[in-house]
Amino acid sequence: MDFQGRSFLKLLDYTPQEITALLDTAAALKAMKKAGTPHDVLRGKNIALIFEKTSTRTRCSFEVAAYDLGMGVTYLDPSGSQIGKKESIADTARVLGRIYDGIEYRGFEQEIVETLATYAGVPVWNGLTNAFHPTQILADFLTIREHFGELSGKKLVYMGDARYNMGNSLMVGCAKMGMHFVACAPAAYFPSAELIENCRSVAAQTGAVLEFETDPTKAVADADVIYTDVWVSMGEPDEVWRERIEALLPYQVNAALMKKAGEKAVFMHCLPAFHDLNTGIGRQVGEKFGLDALEVTDEVFESAQSLVFDEAENRMHTIKAVLYTSLTGKIL
Repeated sequence: MDFQGRSFLKLLDYTPQEITALLDTAAALKAMKKAGTPHDVLRGKNIALIFEKTSTRTRCSFEVAAYDLGMGVTYLDPSGSQIGKKESIADTARVLGRIYDGIEYRGFEQEIVETLATYAGVPVWNGLTNAFHPTQILADFLTIREHFGELSGKKLVYMGDARYNMGNSLMVGCAKMGMHFVACAPAAYFPSAELIENCRSVAAQTGAVLEFETDPTKAVADADVIYTDVWVSMGEPDEVWRERIEALLPYQVNAALMKKAGEKAVFMHCLPAFHDLNTGIGRQVGEKFGLDALEVTDEVFESAQSLVFDEAENRMHTIKAVLYTSLTGKIL
């Protein structure tokens, strides 16, 4: 396995063995962090973080991971660079690649992060695009492995809108790791036919099972993981709320659904979650639609079955593994 100087753009680019190596490295780095063992092996290195979409977990995870490894960090928010405005993506990549040892991008089109990687001459890491969110899947899989002891054969049911980065990436990750993936949504909310076919080809090699179900009761039977995400993503217009709520409310993760899944099932969410009225958007939606929760109820979110904060912490450990492997060429 060759990780030296390698970009991390989507899980389709990585073999199951390489994904396992990243998870093993993340677990080792997590153990060092917990034990207080210094691992600042990348002193003198510097990375740039380009955020066209803001984030709490992704920014904090990249910054703390980089600092723990001894690196310097420059954060560029949506107003902090000329990327795509006064300067092309290719030109930005070539400039930053001369100054930094690696570049993170979080934003919109997958083509942007792919172009950065083509021209930068240094590793580029995908912090989220509309199509894929690979660092989140590493965190999810480390969390599942910690809880169940393994990934192979575990049944993960994704509830809600599976057309975008989380549905896409979980399907790819499950296919790669020989898991049982179920997208549960209205048929119009399934991933693209092209990506499904690509993942079926992967699954044929790994033994993974891919299913697409419109009935929540059927989908969650004997599930190990029930996963959901927000119904309206950053950058989408406000008017889509009514359409999504009407289509997806039957797919809300609530206590009744978790009971159908069984006691062994755990709940996961990449966050932020609209599980109560304690956010500005939550209050607006509550006032407009008379709902006290959206994709997941507070009862489930705060339950003993919820692993959401283990998952959130693991963003940092798995991102650290991506930085470590691509900048040292080593695995742990």
